[in-house]
Amino acid sequence: MRILLLTPQLPYPPHQGTAMRNYGLLEGLSQRHQVHLVSFLAPGDSLAAAEPLRAMLESFDVVSQPRRSMPRRLLRLVTSSLPDMAHRLASPDLRATLLRVLNRDPFDVVQFEGIEMIPYLPVLLGLKRGRDDPLLVFDDHNAEYVLQQRVFEADVQVPLRWPGAAYSFVQYRRLRRYEAWACREVDVVVAVSEPDGQALARIVPAVETDVVPNGIPFADYASYKAPDRYLPPHSLVFTGKMDFRPNVDAVLWFADHVFPLIRARVPDAQFYVVGQRPHERLERMRETAGIVITGRVPETRPYIASADVYVIPLLSGGGTRFKVLEAMALGRPIVSTRMGCDGFPVSSGREILLADDAEAFAEYVLGLLADPERGRSLVQAGRRFAAQYDWAAIVPRLEAAYIRGKLRVSR
Repeated sequence: MRILLLTPQLPYPPHQGTAMRNYGLLEGLSQRHQVHLVSFLAPGDSLAAAEPLRAMLESFDVVSQPRRSMPRRLLRLVTSSLPDMAHRLASPDLRATLLRVLNRDPFDVVQFEGIEMIPYLPVLLGLKRGRDDPLLVFDDHNAEYVLQQRVFEADVQVPLRWPGAAYSFVQYRRLRRYEAWACREVDVVVAVSEPDGQALARIVPAVETDVVPNGIPFADYASYKAPDRYLPPHSLVFTGKMDFRPNVDAVLWFADHVFPLIRARVPDAQFYVVGQRPHERLERMRETAGIVITGRVPETRPYIASADVYVIPLLSGGGTRFKVLEAMALGRPIVSTRMGCDGFPVSSGREILLADDAEAFAEYVLGLLADPERGRSLVQAGRRFAAQYDWAAIVPRLEAAYIRGKLRVSR
């Protein structure tokens, strides 16, 4: 098949969630299909760094991400009925590039990677003519309306956050309509987890969602060895994009409510917050003894693999987290909130330890620090679990979704 992927940023290097998913799918599909890419180049990213993509692609077209001023964003908020995510990557340059690529090559599949690329769906809808049209696939990386709804429900509990809650309420309602419209217009809807698929079915009951989970190159992680003494003893690690609201809220909650309980009994415990673009709300954490905010690092694996405990204190969000699979494959014991591993069929005490209140979370971490052998069974079960999510097992699920979509369209 000839497959065109539209991505919001270059899939290489695969250093954060969206790029990791896009690269895993692209690499797997390219082994059996002719894959073409139209993508944005994010500020600070290098086209030269993405050169390895060319070896696996039939064509590779890139335009720079648009920049939006705050006044323009506020104007859109009051003059448009669409959610902010529908405007974030709206670009005449990408639209023109997409039209040129579509006129240059015929495609069997055109796949929109995430809701930010859905503004280009009308381009395809305007070109549809008959049975030979490409299959339109929406790979919904999160049930976005659910993520925004959860943010609203959290903020409305705190009077100081009511302005943010009002914004989130408006965005949640707009996302619900926009996401539903996208699901109705495409031929195939892909979700990353069963809960996300169920969430989409609540707003579009007729949708037939195909679940294609996030994955990892399991062997690359399982064979990885961290440099000796990379982190000091009693190190706790969290990784993620640190301007992403759920990650910011997670580490602040951990720093304020969990970490003090741990430091009271393990005074040399260290908490490493590893990820690019730390939000200004995290600045106050730099004054807390034992907390290290790294900012962007060349690679997160040395931190994860060197952690005594990997922590996932997420309180909101959606989709499924690569960090769960990464830490499992790297052989680290994990303590998480239930939200932190939402979408994965894990059990507390088998592959992971789950706690939603600060005291229980701290006790689990302290238990693992005091007796590392307690984590051995978690690590073994976690590695077996993560092995199921190797891209070699996941990409065929996407190919099967294409086949089912073609059959539905041909009826």
